[in-house]
Amino acid sequence: MERGESAKKNFYTGLNCAQSVFMAFCDLTGLDRAAALKISAPLGGGVGRMREVCGCISASVMVIGLLFYDAEHPTTEEKRALYALEQEFAARFKARFGSIVCRELLSGVTEDDSPVAEERTEAYYKKRPCPEFCAEAADMLADFLKEKGKL
Repeated sequence: MERGESAKKNFYTGLNCAQSVFMAFCDLTGLDRAAALKISAPLGGGVGRMREVCGCISASVMVIGLLFYDAEHPTTEEKRALYALEQEFAARFKARFGSIVCRELLSGVTEDDSPVAEERTEAYYKKRPCPEFCAEAADMLADFLKEKGKL
């Protein structure tokens, strides 16, 4: 199954956007399902439904960090290289969707930033572009990782 389809399917099972994308790369990150779900859970809805950075971006840069950052030998150069990769990926997402900010991506869909997650109903899925953002972000990340020699 393609990464994008996997991420989209994850969203439709009730996972948030960050979890949906992050879980599509567990085979590469080496994290087990429970750990991956816990780590990415707070990032949904633009971090805790505050509608800040889209969870798809947050998950993607976490995958990038897990695959590219040398935690055994952290250096300024290592951080610089990682930040450059993260910025490059975020720029590609922004070029595709016009923003990396959840509230901007969901403009006209919802204004609610309360901590109460909406019920996942047919109406919920019909009004939200989130499943498509998850799919596109995961496919973009897969292409990015291939381009950078990590997939």
